[in-house]
Amino acid sequence: MITSVFKKSTPLNFSLVVFLILFFDFIYQIQDLAWSHSVVSIFKNIGIGLVILFSALINSFISRRNELSKDSAYSILFYLIFLLFFPGLFQNINLVLANFFILLAFRRLVSLQSQKASKEKIFDASLWIFVASLFHFWCILYLVLVFISIISHVIGDYRNWLLPFIAFFAVAILFAMYSLLFNADAIDYISRGIEMSFSIDYFTNNYQNAALSIYATIALFFLISMLMTLSSRPLQLHASFKKIIFAFLIAIVIYVISANKSNDLLIFTIAPLAMMTTAHIEMPQLKLNQELALGVLILCSLFAFFSQL
Repeated sequence: MITSVFKKSTPLNFSLVVFLILFFDFIYQIQDLAWSHSVVSIFKNIGIGLVILFSALINSFISRRNELSKDSAYSILFYLIFLLFFPGLFQNINLVLANFFILLAFRRLVSLQSQKASKEKIFDASLWIFVASLFHFWCILYLVLVFISIISHVIGDYRNWLLPFIAFFAVAILFAMYSLLFNADAIDYISRGIEMSFSIDYFTNNYQNAALSIYATIALFFLISMLMTLSSRPLQLHASFKKIIFAFLIAIVIYVISANKSNDLLIFTIAPLAMMTTAHIEMPQLKLNQELALGVLILCSLFAFFSQL
């Protein structure tokens, strides 16, 4: 029944998911109303909710525009489901913004498949990645995906290899101007961002541990499913699906090496995992299997969300 509702992309489906994103954001925010006494905090929390909403819509746009999914609303639904595993994101503005810019970059990289306006897409993707790294430094690792995309589609033109460096200087100049204008310590900001830690002992309660364990199990299942079924998918989409896999793996590396670790760092895995899950659920299979898979995911996400409030 649930799969039937989201099998087709309709305004009603998208409206329902948009409402649910805002609803769960509201549920999280009312747990502690201290922010309501500050105008800045009010606008900050509203902004976080809107950026999360736009991120979910971009994720759905990437899937449908590049034919990575059928004309369904599964992608945005799974984005919501996986988001609920990490309710702390509803107050983590830096990671939410970094993920938003990474999605903008990923949208451009996937669209390289058409080989139209390749230079503009490479420059834009690199620019967004460097902007994302200002909010979380290790997002800079997504440059690997830029060079993978160049190798896959436009390796012949040497100018494409220079574009990421031009984007770097553009963002560096803007960041330097910002630092001078607002008297910010750019060196200290970068040195704190570049810190690494492989320790995973940040859990403040068992529910955070459980949410991570369940999410990791789900992610591993759909990653293996994607790897095993990749050869049976349309040949023209292989490069795009490989980018999704690489984006997911880079997100895992970012989580592993980042300092100040928390479950929220897995935000970068949400979009690629939503796309892989959509690809799995849309495979020809028994409707009962689809319903069971979706039902289990919904129950797990609701447990993870409400247990961490």
